[in-house]
Amino acid sequence: MDFLKMIRPEDVQQMVMNWQQQEPVKGTREEIDFQPVVKLFNPVGPGTWLLTELEPNSSLAFGLCDLGMGEPELGYVCLDELADLKLLAGLGIEQDIHWTASKKLREYATDSRKLGYIRA
Repeated sequence: MDFLKMIRPEDVQQMVMNWQQQEPVKGTREEIDFQPVVKLFNPVGPGTWLLTELEPNSSLAFGLCDLGMGEPELGYVCLDELADLKLLAGLGIEQDIHWTASKKLREYATDSRKLGYIRA
């Protein structure tokens, strides 16, 4: 699980707890709209991920994903795949440790669909 080097342990723990809380109500009207826990970004190009949940013992995360093609979408992402990306100058995908969510994930999604990118 290479992604564990990319995301702070306390944020991993919170996303797992969110997943466990969401699991019994997923697909119902009771589904929880969490604030994102983690913002990941590409330091040398497009790519932003606002993540709320992480499947326990896995690298499968849920959140708002923007690959820089003008169509951010809610969905799942494999964090190990992101952690394995080798970018220019030997850089990789990074966590913005100074970022804190100011709204719920669906609000970010609604805003990003209008803008064509995630503003966070």
